[in-house]
Amino acid sequence: MSPELYLSYPSALLIGLLGSTHCLGMCGGISASLSMALPVGSGFRFRQSLMLLAFNVGRIASYAVIAAGVALLSTSAANQWAELGGLLRTIAGLLLILMGLSMAQWWQGIRYVERIGAPVWAKLSPLTRRLLPVRHPGQALALGVLWGWLPCGLIYSTLGWAALQPTVGSAALTMVFFGLGTLPSMLATGYAAGWIRGLQGNQLFRKGTAVMLIVFGLWTLPLTAFMSH
Repeated sequence: MSPELYLSYPSALLIGLLGSTHCLGMCGGISASLSMALPVGSGFRFRQSLMLLAFNVGRIASYAVIAAGVALLSTSAANQWAELGGLLRTIAGLLLILMGLSMAQWWQGIRYVERIGAPVWAKLSPLTRRLLPVRHPGQALALGVLWGWLPCGLIYSTLGWAALQPTVGSAALTMVFFGLGTLPSMLATGYAAGWIRGLQGNQLFRKGTAVMLIVFGLWTLPLTAFMSH
């Protein structure tokens, strides 16, 4: 079955929306700090919006670059689909299930997966400190580009889906839609951090979104696709 039949950009957007409370734990603090570094005065809201937008554009751009690299490493999905399709689907589905279990606080096995990116982050994190405190949008953009490489189970879960796409471009675009799904919560963190933190701590909300991510994962597994025929 062609990956386009079960993987769509709206689905990636939805995963971003569902998992955005996890993003708040990983990126919410730095997003909120962009606002706190600005002097209050005339034009504060405009400058705040510009900084938050620049940071998130950089973050989403990194997701797209990483997805393109994953697609290239999986040797160009369209040509290799017959050989790699089942394996890639299994990995993508299991990662989504692990992410759901983590969000519901039932099992934190996704943390083992997040360690994969730790060596890269160890090299990049000192660069982020050099950009703080952020004073202008250029710094915010650069910080977002670096922050997009932060080891994150939700990102890795969606990258598994991106690897199922038939071209490098569509893999990158999948991650762009995922990033757009996380954008409302990330922007809201800058404007209303307290309210968002309350939502993040709501157990019913967390477990509901966790179950939906697990359902996505089960739907992605090859066995599920086979049974649907």
